[in-house]
Amino acid sequence: MPRRDSFTYTVQARCTPAEAVALLADPRRQADLHPLIVRVRKVRTRPGALASYAITDRLAVGPLRLPLTYRADLLVADPDEVVTVARQRPATTVRNHTRLRAEPDGVLRIDVEIVLTAPAPLFGYAFAQARAAHLALASRLGAALDPGPSST
Repeated sequence: MPRRDSFTYTVQARCTPAEAVALLADPRRQADLHPLIVRVRKVRTRPGALASYAITDRLAVGPLRLPLTYRADLLVADPDEVVTVARQRPATTVRNHTRLRAEPDGVLRIDVEIVLTAPAPLFGYAFAQARAAHLALASRLGAALDPGPSST
């Protein structure tokens, strides 16, 4: 029987919604920021998706580092919302729903909800890995989107 749970995080950056969407909607641009990703390939777009990717992560299982490839589909890439769904076997899905909101002080607020569904025997490990990886990604997103003043 599958289990399901979610977690959220918020990132703030001084960037435009278009800059944020460009990064958040393209896993190829996140490869250097995401701690598990080792390869991203664009693949034939699945019906109903805007783009599809084969993503290979390297997961730690005890002292071993095992590659795992899954498919991720970009479903929505609007100035105020990005939605992706990643699927891997057996019966595991990660849905990422990101909402973007400009704040009065020029900061873009990025609210992310991750919902993971996996078979009960795998759920604890999968949820812990997803949460740790996405929170590490979150800690790097602000700097990637808001590099600060450039030196001239």
